[in-house]
Amino acid sequence: MTEKELPTGFVALVGRPNVGKSTLLNSLIGQKVTIATRKPQTTRHRILGIHHREDAQIIYVDTPGLHDGGRSAMNRYLNEAAGSALGDVDVVGFVTEAGRWTEADERVLQRLETVRSPVVAILNKVDRIRDKNQLLPAIAEMNTRREFAAVVPVSAAKAENLEALETELIGHLPCGPALFSEDQISDRGERFMAAELVREPLTLMLGDELPYASAVEIEAFEQEGKLRRISAIIWVERAGQRRIVIGESGARIKAIGSAARKEMERVFGGRVYLRLWVKVRDGWSDDARLLQSLGYTSEQ
Repeated sequence: MTEKELPTGFVALVGRPNVGKSTLLNSLIGQKVTIATRKPQTTRHRILGIHHREDAQIIYVDTPGLHDGGRSAMNRYLNEAAGSALGDVDVVGFVTEAGRWTEADERVLQRLETVRSPVVAILNKVDRIRDKNQLLPAIAEMNTRREFAAVVPVSAAKAENLEALETELIGHLPCGPALFSEDQISDRGERFMAAELVREPLTLMLGDELPYASAVEIEAFEQEGKLRRISAIIWVERAGQRRIVIGESGARIKAIGSAARKEMERVFGGRVYLRLWVKVRDGWSDDARLLQSLGYTSEQ
């Protein structure tokens, strides 16, 4: 029997840092496939989130925010990961904040000038606009910036107007057999997600004191039935940062571990035994080899 063909393809979500791409991806998929915080550059990897619908299979690519500034190996990796997603997708979703346009948005828009795929402008955070009459002028203004395939206002946080967005995206996807099985919602495994779920409370609790000087490495991941035993290392660049992460009498690291464990149990659907260590690795964010060992590679 011939496999059923449906609109099936890749949609890259791009935009400046902290515009809500990861929150949007999680809302579209209907469950957590990537971490999201209010801190810029939370997303460090290119992540696939697969939405299986009766009428389509949409494969979203969540990317690090495109940004300027910073010449470290980490910053180069973030821009390469975001930029490389643009060449191999069927549609680009350009995510901006409704009613707010910045120089960073303009730079991302310039990066999209050479993109051949249709570009759909996604005006996120419309729930923050009290006077909805301001939406029409915001849409009209967006249409003056370039010829978009469509401009769609949404609220990722409130999951508003997402059906209209997906209907628009589906209209630009090629028809073909499904590329992923129905039980797969991401190209990332539990080991990767475990590292991200440690990094999430680390970023939330220490984003101001330790914005981008930390990374998480899963040292061991064992599963016994529904129990997962996970050991993770939090890498920092200086001894002073290690003291910050540990906190007085270990209070901070205990709080990070507790929050991470609870979220892992929710996401994985089983008990988790989590052990955390904090170690110093000088200059990790500017060492390409160290970044590769920690999972930051351009081949994703």
